[in-house]
Amino acid sequence: MTKSNKYKQIFEELSNKIQDGTYKTNTILPSENELAVIYSTSRETIRKALTLLAQKGLIQKLRGKGSLVLDVSRMNFPISGLVSFKELQSSMGREDIETTVHEFGLSEAGSSLSSIFEVSAQTEIWNVVRSRRIQGERIILDKSYFLKSEVPLLTKQICENSIYEHLENELELPIDFAKKEIVVEECTDEDRMYLDLDEYDHVVVVKNYVHLKDATLFEYTESRHRLDKFRFVDFARRKH
Repeated sequence: MTKSNKYKQIFEELSNKIQDGTYKTNTILPSENELAVIYSTSRETIRKALTLLAQKGLIQKLRGKGSLVLDVSRMNFPISGLVSFKELQSSMGREDIETTVHEFGLSEAGSSLSSIFEVSAQTEIWNVVRSRRIQGERIILDKSYFLKSEVPLLTKQICENSIYEHLENELELPIDFAKKEIVVEECTDEDRMYLDLDEYDHVVVVKNYVHLKDATLFEYTESRHRLDKFRFVDFARRKH
């Protein structure tokens, strides 16, 4: 095995142990010397694996103390990207996520949605409300709206599986870009009905305005997250 593969393998093993609780939150990992002995490798290889863990937000290197295990109970959501929930679930390799469709159907846009989509109040719009159960708790509520003129067919079964697979593979919609807004709002009666909120009385709301290649706004989604399970992670590089 090459050194490159070795440090990646060590990273994967340590990552799994952090996420399954073998190494608990707010504890210090074994030292570089100890890990080098455990994995029969050099400190340089261990250092590369730890650097990757830090880049992924799993540990924080503390000068003179070692590597502190960070809280990974919050899920990382790629807010800056345009990714379906099923794609997110696949990329994380998680099988403990369940989707439940609570509401599905066609309705008129009304005053609020007609303003968002810039259509008449009588325009037909698909209305989909889904909760996401993760590790046994309902912590995300997705309220999605689609223009029927752009999405002529939608079923409850499609909503339970993957709407985006249907939109791109069956309807061949040219989905192009999204504008996103993140706010914190007081919980609504709907939030209390469909989420396990515990003692929390606010939720993080990610508002998604999704456009086609011709700039048509065809989807508006509010993704409502329980406060303690939301974590926004992005990457930025300063221009020189």
